[in-house]
Amino acid sequence: MNATLVRITDRIRARSAVSRAAYLERMEAAASGGTARARVSCANQAHAYAAFEASDKFVLREARKPNLGIVSAYNDMLSAHQPLAGMPALIKAHARRAGAVAQFAGGVPAMCDGVTQGEAGMELSLFSRDVIAMSTAVALSHNVFDGVLCLGVCDKIVPGLLIGALQFGHLPTVFVPAGPMTSGLSNNDKARIRQLHAEGKATRAELLEAEMQAYHGPGTCTFYGTANSNQMLMEVMGLHLPGAAFVNPGTPLRDALTAAAAERAARITRLGNEYLPLARVVDERAIVNAIVGLLATGGSTNHTIHLVAIAAAAGIRIDWTDFDELSAVVPLLTRIYPNGSADVNHFHAAGGMGFLIRELLDAGLMHDDVTTVMGQGLRAHTREPWLDGDVAAWKDAPVQSLDEDVLRTASKPFSADGGLRLLVGNLGRAVIKVSAVKPAHRVIEAPAIVFDSQEALGEAFKRDELKRDFIAVIRFQGPRANGMPELHRLTPFLGVLQDAGHRVALVTDGRMSGASGKVPAAIHVTPEVANGGPLGKVRTGDLLRLDAEAGTLEALVPAAEWAARDIAVTDLALNRHGCGRELFVNFRAQASGAEQGAVTFGSTLPAAAA
Repeated sequence: MNATLVRITDRIRARSAVSRAAYLERMEAAASGGTARARVSCANQAHAYAAFEASDKFVLREARKPNLGIVSAYNDMLSAHQPLAGMPALIKAHARRAGAVAQFAGGVPAMCDGVTQGEAGMELSLFSRDVIAMSTAVALSHNVFDGVLCLGVCDKIVPGLLIGALQFGHLPTVFVPAGPMTSGLSNNDKARIRQLHAEGKATRAELLEAEMQAYHGPGTCTFYGTANSNQMLMEVMGLHLPGAAFVNPGTPLRDALTAAAAERAARITRLGNEYLPLARVVDERAIVNAIVGLLATGGSTNHTIHLVAIAAAAGIRIDWTDFDELSAVVPLLTRIYPNGSADVNHFHAAGGMGFLIRELLDAGLMHDDVTTVMGQGLRAHTREPWLDGDVAAWKDAPVQSLDEDVLRTASKPFSADGGLRLLVGNLGRAVIKVSAVKPAHRVIEAPAIVFDSQEALGEAFKRDELKRDFIAVIRFQGPRANGMPELHRLTPFLGVLQDAGHRVALVTDGRMSGASGKVPAAIHVTPEVANGGPLGKVRTGDLLRLDAEAGTLEALVPAAEWAARDIAVTDLALNRHGCGRELFVNFRAQASGAEQGAVTFGSTLPAAAA
């Protein structure tokens, strides 16, 4: 095992000892006494089973066979979640084959950042994760289930489902994905047309046609953003069946994997001989494996927030220093857009998750001695699925990458490190994703131009005021200010300026997510400005230095002058109304910082490390 991996795992375990022990004690208490529904009153049980057909009612009342709860994020507006529509019926049929029954326990909301990008609804996006966690808890609170199947794919949905399910960690839980859409317009062409539109060289009709060629059918968007990073994480944490993440929807293999997930969930409940509660699967080693997987694939920066919150839900405390120190020893093994030109379908065809996990295990960079839903170590996930008749079967993943432009071995990586860095300095703590940033752009020293919104920068761009070297400071974008929306409207503008030869960068207490690209961006600056963060001291014209190589983020202002400055204030009233934002006032008031997971549950979950 890699010495750094072992050291950081031990550090996390020691840091989490008290909170993890308390969590496991609660889960053990919840598990005691056998099948939950056997302890529920007769009237309550009758309500739970009233609509079931007679044969299922008989199974349920006997309490000798498992009842699986299905929690789904289905809607038919999100391409990634539309394929979930038919899964409950398939799950119920195959649960019966395995001697169990399944009930649709509840649905959770699923919003699309792609639809809300740059709109008022985006200010609900991050907080939707906690709504989903609470909705999952509501669904499972009926307390008549022996196992759980979670159906979800996209950005906040999988983290929310997992945080909610961890509050029922005494129940076995299997995550069931839907898979990516087939490849459409290439990501490079899509980005090129977006930049042309930003420059006024492509019409809105041309832009819309390109976008619809890129996002064209059922399934997850094919670039490697947060949604597909979610699927990678569920694999390396052992919560999927092996190789389930990137099989396209609407295929026989996809249906066979869903059926196999139902049958596997039925076998690992407390009523059988393979009891595998979620609390045992998600431990310190699984969390470290998740961080390593994120780094090795150049995954979404959103998970520097979500993984902290997920870990806390299991009583485990991690912070950005853990990410940073692991990034120094974890090589980058993939090139998937925005860190390359390929999409996730190309990655899957090149060898996919089975190849990736085997490389990291063989390099001593992942823990094999974990518990997965397969009841084995992580080595079981070095296999890939295939269709044996109409049944899912598994074989070893390819020994060699089938496309070294997309997927490589640990001995021949794209980069020796994971491409995610921690930045510290007098502006706070931030993260930067450099896997898509050329080395020439990783150190920027330039005057600041301060904006209070991405729209303000866009207007300045259109007025031709930004044709120079500068560092854009976009403030009041943190969880407490406005819910921490993603700021992707900035990407085409800053990309155009960088391509024109200007040295530009972004510093913000907001998010950029998995689509962070070629322009250096210090994001998630914590503490945020609305909570007294020093980024609020920056004034237009101040010389700033962003050094991704040294890991520093500094305002080069004389110390005495800096200390004497006040934190800027602004009127946030515009972020308080419209599009449902009125209902999230308590979320904004209670949200922790980005490094603490931007959690809105107050003190009910353990805080991340200071």
